[in-house]
Amino acid sequence: MLLLINILYIKIKTGENNKMYKLLLTSAALLAMSTQSVQASGRLTIYCSMQGDWCQKASEVFGKKYDVKVAMTRNGSGSTYAKILAEKENPRGDIWYGGTLDPHSQAGVNGLLESYQSPMLSEIREPYRNPAASGKNHTTGIYVGILGFSVNTDLLKKAKLDMPKCWSDIVKPEFKRNVQVASPQSSGTAYTALATFTQLKGEDKAFDYLTDLHSNISQYTKSGSAPGKNAARGEVMVGIGFLHDHGKQKGLGFPLELVAPCEGTGYEIGGLSIMKNARNMDNAKKFVDWALSKEGQEVAAGVKAYQVPTNKNAAIPAEAIRPENVNLIDYDFVKYGTEEKRKALISRWVQEIKPLAR
Repeated sequence: MLLLINILYIKIKTGENNKMYKLLLTSAALLAMSTQSVQASGRLTIYCSMQGDWCQKASEVFGKKYDVKVAMTRNGSGSTYAKILAEKENPRGDIWYGGTLDPHSQAGVNGLLESYQSPMLSEIREPYRNPAASGKNHTTGIYVGILGFSVNTDLLKKAKLDMPKCWSDIVKPEFKRNVQVASPQSSGTAYTALATFTQLKGEDKAFDYLTDLHSNISQYTKSGSAPGKNAARGEVMVGIGFLHDHGKQKGLGFPLELVAPCEGTGYEIGGLSIMKNARNMDNAKKFVDWALSKEGQEVAAGVKAYQVPTNKNAAIPAEAIRPENVNLIDYDFVKYGTEEKRKALISRWVQEIKPLAR
């Protein structure tokens, strides 16, 4: 279209049938404006698995910038995967924004996601450009978060206990019914913990550990961020989860100390994916490009979300826990992102751990 406009403009400048070419130029310009308007407007449906206020802020900023009407639903990554699977024949969402990589990987392998290589990939750090199990650009990493636990220091002091520093500390009898973690049936955070213990200890010893931990669990929450919030409010002493979620609560003034366990710990890559056969494919790709940009990733810090961004030009929040400062395991995202492995571990947890008395 721009080429046609330039040709018509040259024709007019050279004096060739000015009246006709001026009319054609006006029509072409109006058509171009109309086309741009259609491309920059419309609708987008986002399924978001991050902090709710980050989901909301990103939806608002993107919608305003591109004149797109955005509908956003927030849910945990395990629940979101189940929803996308249920809608496979008639996708209702366009974008899956955030949440742990493992269910994104499973969705890609199962043909639920669109392959897309954003032009913004050159700004994304290499390990996060195409990290999912399929290896077919179904998912791009948008942030990194460290698994650990937070401790309510007021409750700890009241109970006259020493600060736990390791995974082995929080299974001690003195923490009975004073620990929370989410259920891996609904939470990607909890599945990351399950996969982390398996990689740290081997599967059978990991389930021995989970049996001991079960005695100290007061509640298995639905959401991965809930244990940190409950620890912050003093409803439980120890909350297991991603430390950026807990850091937000600490930043709000709650008496929390964040712990990256001494034995080593896992981490998450936050996923960003487009649903297969999305109804609003052009806007979905536009959203991915924006969410991978410096501007898109820096939205997080504005709502006190302290993950480490994957765009190498984006500012890292001062409050973020950097991977290089933590004893991280070599988390196998490919192996533990497969449907087979994920289903096997969660099924074993449901059969062996969930029914135990506490």
